[in-house]
This record gives sequence, structure tokens and C-alpha cells, in this order.
Amino acid sequence: MANRIPVVLLTGFLGAGKTTLLNHLLRGNRGVRIGVVVNDFGAVNIDAMTVAGQVDSMVSLGNGCLCCAVDAAGLDKMLERLVEAELDLLVIEASGLAEPRDLVRLLLASEHEGIEYGGLVEVVDAVEFEASRARHPELDQHVAFADLVVLNKVDRLAPDDLARVTKLVTGLAGGRPVLPTTHGQVDLEMLLEPGAVSVNPQMSFDELLHDEHEHVHVGYQSVEFSGGALNPRRLMRFLDERPAGLYRAKGSVYFGLPGYEERFELHTVGRYLRFTRSPWGPAVPATTLVLIGTGLDPVALRASLAACAEPDPAAVDENAILRVLRHAT
Repeated sequence: MANRIPVVLLTGFLGAGKTTLLNHLLRGNRGVRIGVVVNDFGAVNIDAMTVAGQVDSMVSLGNGCLCCAVDAAGLDKMLERLVEAELDLLVIEASGLAEPRDLVRLLLASEHEGIEYGGLVEVVDAVEFEASRARHPELDQHVAFADLVVLNKVDRLAPDDLARVTKLVTGLAGGRPVLPTTHGQVDLEMLLEPGAVSVNPQMSFDELLHDEHEHVHVGYQSVEFSGGALNPRRLMRFLDERPAGLYRAKGSVYFGLPGYEERFELHTVGRYLRFTRSPWGPAVPATTLVLIGTGLDPVALRASLAACAEPDPAAVDENAILRVLRHAT
């Protein structure tokens, strides 16, 4: 099967900066083709007008929250229009009144084979969050349910206030990465497959300056791991206890158990986990992973994965693979 297109759910309370973040991604796409579903609450879709002309394909819903406007079959029809455009990334910008949990359920219920869950990104207004959560206590659960929390507008707070809000949001996030930003500046590479963003060697001087400015605000890390066969029980334990700040893990896993020598392609975003089985073809069986997140300890991460190594796959209990198979397609 061809690579699936990641679908990112972009949520956040009214005024948090979702559209600003989306426009930032579209302006700095570096050749990546992005499709957008914009869901504005109201008769006049201002957000769709804001991003019009900057995106390869768009479907707009002006009749209320996405989670209320369509069922899984309706969502599939919209996604079909966008997938046909051969995109690299799909972003669903939800209304500020949408319920994130319902959006995730709706997306995971999709039967479209051309997409995969790309994560729930919750944008938080660092300035207004304390006051907003006092009026809307459900915002705590929205942060806790997110795969990635973007703490936006951090430049508008004094250091002591920023430290207090960051501590609060980090606690609510429960180990999921919290990315401080200004003006919604999230690097596109955080949301895409490893290697999907290419750098044009013929970049102009203005583009080089833009690129340098972008990387000042990157705020994320990418850690690579290579090895041989892994023990399935040890790997699943690592994934269950994944370190705070780890957002995505992607790559090929080799278990080598008798009857299960094929490639297991791993895809995780937040709590979401999937393995896809396929032949190795001419490739030499091996484990190669890329892990992306914030505040990661590369040495500790690689050591934890190295501890999953299995020197004798043939001796492993055949039941050890069962938890992996529950997540395999």
C-alpha cells in the first residue's frame, strides 16, 4: 500500500491561535502539499477566507462543528476529495467549540485506507488559559486528551507568569509534549513523516533568512535508532511507558519470531498505535525508528530501545507477539 496521508486534528478554544498556526504551516510549506478542512462556527466562514489561496485543496463546513455536521461516512467523502489531490498532509481545523474526543473518534472510525491518524494538536492561549478554564472547566480535559499541546502567545507573558502557566499546562498534559510558541510557529516537520520535508538547494536569500528564522523556533527533537531484532514484549513495554515529551514514533521493526519474520511498520502518535505488516523485499531485515518530541533525552531513548533487543528470536515465547498483533493490520 502507498504511504497513507497523515490527518492532523487542529483544536483549541476560541482565539487560541489555530488559524494563525495553520497559516504559518501553509506559508512555510517548503514544497509540501497540504489539504485543509476548515470548520468555522457560523454562517460566514471567516477562517476559510483567511487561508483561501494558500492551500492545495480545501473543504469548508460553515454549518457548525465538524463533529456534529458529519458522520464517519460523510467524513470519508470529504477525505476522498482531498486524498485524490495526492497531498502530503491533511489538517482539519476544528471550531473552537468542537469536542476533541468526538473528533478523534470520528476520524478513527473512518474506513478510508488512504489516511492515517496524524495526531490531535490542541492550541492553548498562554495569556487567557487560566481565565478560560475558570469559565470552561472542560478545557482541562481537552489538554489532557491532546497528543501535542501548543502553548501559544508565550511572548506576551512575564517570566513568572509564563512559568506558572507552563507548569499548569504541562501537568494537565500528563506527559504529552508541550511546545511553547509565538504566533503559532510550529515546524511542519513535527507533523509529517520523517524526510517528507525537503530543502531546495536553490533557495533564495529571502528564503534562507526565513528558514533561519524558522529554526530559531523549532522547539522539537528528532532521535534515530537502528538495531536488529527486538523482543515484542519489551518493545510494547517501552511504548506503554514512553517518556514524557515523545510525540511520534515511526519506522520499521524486526521481531524475527518464527512465522513473524516480515516487516512491522510502526506508527504512533500520542496514545495511538498501529503496526502494518509487509514483506521486506530486497531490504535486509532490521529495526530503524525515528522518534520525535520535545525535551527528549536521546541517550536514554536509544538505551531504552537497545534494551528491547532480542539476540535469539527463535527462543521467544510465541505468545509474546500477541499484543503487537492486536494493533497490526
